[in-house]
Amino acid sequence: MRYQKRQKAIVLLADGTIFHGKAVANKQGTAFGEVCFNTGMTGYQEIFTDPSYFGQIMVTTNAHIGNYGTNTDEVESNAVKIAGLIVKNFSYDYSRDAADASLEEFLDKNNLLAISDVDTRALVSYIREHGAMNAIISTEVDNIAGLKKQLAEVPNMEGLELASKVSTKEPYYYGDENATYKVAALDIGIKTNILRNIAKRDVYVKVFPYNSKFEDLEAFKPDGYFLSNGPGDPEPLVEAQALAKEIIKRNLPLFGICLGHQVIALANGVSTYKMYNGHRGINHPVKNLVTGKGEITSQNHGFAINREETEANTALEITHVHLNDNTIAGIAMKDKNCFSVQYHPEASPGPHDSSYLFNQFIENIKK
Repeated sequence: MRYQKRQKAIVLLADGTIFHGKAVANKQGTAFGEVCFNTGMTGYQEIFTDPSYFGQIMVTTNAHIGNYGTNTDEVESNAVKIAGLIVKNFSYDYSRDAADASLEEFLDKNNLLAISDVDTRALVSYIREHGAMNAIISTEVDNIAGLKKQLAEVPNMEGLELASKVSTKEPYYYGDENATYKVAALDIGIKTNILRNIAKRDVYVKVFPYNSKFEDLEAFKPDGYFLSNGPGDPEPLVEAQALAKEIIKRNLPLFGICLGHQVIALANGVSTYKMYNGHRGINHPVKNLVTGKGEITSQNHGFAINREETEANTALEITHVHLNDNTIAGIAMKDKNCFSVQYHPEASPGPHDSSYLFNQFIENIKK
């Protein structure tokens, strides 16, 4: 072990529960956010750079993190987006030819506080039993009272608008400008691999800031519209909901993923709610109710849409369900060119069972 005398660190949960660990590489400081866990066995770099995790402290259930290093091409945004990291065993050395840096170097470059040697099995079990909550990770182990005071001031995720924190400030383009089709994408926390998946289907994409109006996107003269994934509560995103309503009213091709899926539901009068524990991992089972086929999916969300209201909405059809808890995983509008899913068909990390949804979007554009 390179760091024999690493500094002590703690995880302090909002209900006062404390878990003990050590600072990775003796980095000092304090980080706060909503604590959550991801069950994926791989893909930690993509997870850490996923804008949907903005404002959250990540607990990895895989016992070894960092063992295959990092690669500059395996990121989902321009920087680390998680607020802090909690692991069991942190690997300072790596053994992958394709890696160009260690995870330690990657986190240090992004100034992220990480702590290891935490009993993550006990921590995850506690979160599962008591629900997602705010937390602080800190090396100030002798300042519990002060940390509790800081933690009490951390806003709850419910009602929190975070898309503005991760969205692009200016529009930009992605893909081949000579492509057959054009898609206008609303960035409320978009992942790079979503853009890759859309662009490789002969599409030129223009990405717009989170608060863009329909007229802004329409000026690009797109063949289709896309609402991205992203962090936080969907209900405060009133501009995005207004945009979705306008696209739906004009019956233009519309596809939404994750937060975009929730925005489409809200635009149809279906409410959303904060889950007791979200879905975060790369092996979540989903059933496609249209085809009857099962899919293993990558998921990352802490909010979901109301099932009863969706079932009562005559304009909507439930197309996918999560087989673990029967939450809604996909919807389509019966008489409009609009559909959405709660999970991540672009994977990264994860299986590719659901990549057909991008083809479905292109087919809707062709129609």
